[in-house]
Amino acid sequence: MASAGALPRWASEPCIMGIDEAGRGPVLGPMVYGCLYCARSYQKALAALNFADSKTLKEEKREELFENLKTDGSIGWDVDVIDPRELSAKMLKKTKINLNEISHSSAIGLVKRVLGLGFLLTEVYVDTVGDAEKYRIKLSEIFPGIKFVVAKKADSLFPVVSGASIVAKVTRDRALRDWELDETADNMHRNFGSGYPGDPETKAWLEHHKHPVFGFPSLVRFSWGTCAPFFKEGVEVVWESDRAEEDGSSSSGGRGRGQMKLASVGVTGIKRKAEEVESSGRGRCKFFQARRLELLSSF
Repeated sequence: MASAGALPRWASEPCIMGIDEAGRGPVLGPMVYGCLYCARSYQKALAALNFADSKTLKEEKREELFENLKTDGSIGWDVDVIDPRELSAKMLKKTKINLNEISHSSAIGLVKRVLGLGFLLTEVYVDTVGDAEKYRIKLSEIFPGIKFVVAKKADSLFPVVSGASIVAKVTRDRALRDWELDETADNMHRNFGSGYPGDPETKAWLEHHKHPVFGFPSLVRFSWGTCAPFFKEGVEVVWESDRAEEDGSSSSGGRGRGQMKLASVGVTGIKRKAEEVESSGRGRCKFFQARRLELLSSF
């Protein structure tokens, strides 16, 4: 990964870049966008490195190729790791941001980052998300000085995108392998399989790790439709602000008729000194600390 203070000589030559993602479909873990870039004059040598669509390679081969490209002074690379909590939060906002928009923003961010480092990007190859031509026009309007090629299966067509797919896939695999669960519930384990919705091991992990009030651990993209069936018997939580919107009132007095007290499902509050409920979350359950939730007495 090139740094701002140590640009290679080829940075001022016309450069090409490939962009691809890993982890768009899984219900677990981050989505990772990766890019690989080099001088246009290095294209033939790049093709000889035998990059291929990362999905067609075994894990050992992907790891080997990734380590090789990291030591190649004629190649630059970068990644954008999008946390599952960020994915869910954006997709469940009042003004929703869909996965295609999140993907586009990530790819645009990588192009901006590499340009900002000082590399002369002239051609960028992108594995499409959504309509390829609309995506190409969008990118070209943002970066008018760059030629964009947006195509389906670009990771199989262009070595520079194949390299980007390896960067993204290996980064995501390592992120999952090294993931530290923030939550501390009993009997939690890491045998979650591939993370894809159709994986029986993943389904079993979701079933084992669901909570009727707090939902899933932060590893889970809880905005995915895959999660919905696991909460048919979960506790319904109704927020006072939602109730006020439904009945057209702005009053904050009293709970809605259908709202349950948390105490009724075994969660009770304990009075603490004011300094113990500051945003530091000192002395509070780790669940609340990890999410920076604090008790408020007034708004």
